Amino acid sequence: MKPGFLPRNLSRLALAGLVTALLPAALSSCDYAKANVNTLVTDDCGVNWKLIAAGKSVPKGVGNPCFYKVTIPDYPMQGDSHFKVVFAENVLASLDVSYDYTITNPMSFIQEAKYLGKTNSAEVGTQFEAAENTVIDKRIKDAVRGRLSKEDVVTFSPSDFEDLLLPELNKLLQPRGVTVNFLSLVPVYDEQTAQAVDVATAMKIYTSKNLEKLGEQVIANRAGASRIVVENQPAPAPVADEKEK
Repeated sequence: MKPGFLPRNLSRLALAGLVTALLPAALSSCDYAKANVNTLVTDDCGVNWKLIAAGKSVPKGVGNPCFYKVTIPDYPMQGDSHFKVVFAENVLASLDVSYDYTITNPMSFIQEAKYLGKTNSAEVGTQFEAAENTVIDKRIKDAVRGRLSKEDVVTFSPSDFEDLLLPELNKLLQPRGVTVNFLSLVPVYDEQTAQAVDVATAMKIYTSKNLEKLGEQVIANRAGASRIVVENQPAPAPVADEKEK
């Protein structure tokens, strides 16, 4: 037997025994649910979900291909949407909507945005834009279009409309685990509609001051004014001198 043979083999056996002893503990080791997110886990490919309370351990699910772990933010987030709308009298416009929302019931939300559970990852922040489109934006469009079709484009008040829309929107979103904290609406008109709104608004102001005739004259003059369009024309190419030819 060569010198040192036995000690070396004993060391290898001891190391192998240590790895064997630690392997089950490593496979069953856990991390912990954080306080600023909702941690959801499933061990049956998303059929059923379990919410892990903050500070509690989260199993790794090693060896189970149907084990998913998803973290859903537990703080306000922002979203936006842009779509076509129709006011009363079939006046077409676009609407820019920005909103602030919170996922108040992650168990309900994951049932609406099921693809979030397919990531099998703790980081799904970039996918919430798609979740907004699926869960929130659709309900905003439904609520807005139902009400806006009765609104006069001239007298439309975005702030008043927002106050009426918010509770109705949250009634639609509550079963889906989402609450919109506030939203802002900005209508965008084409040039002809914008001019008509300006004229109608101006005439209301003139009329309120008993200056209706003056208002009509000012608006008529404005409508008949020439519109000057300034275009930058390229400088003409220099003509070669006869002597240079």
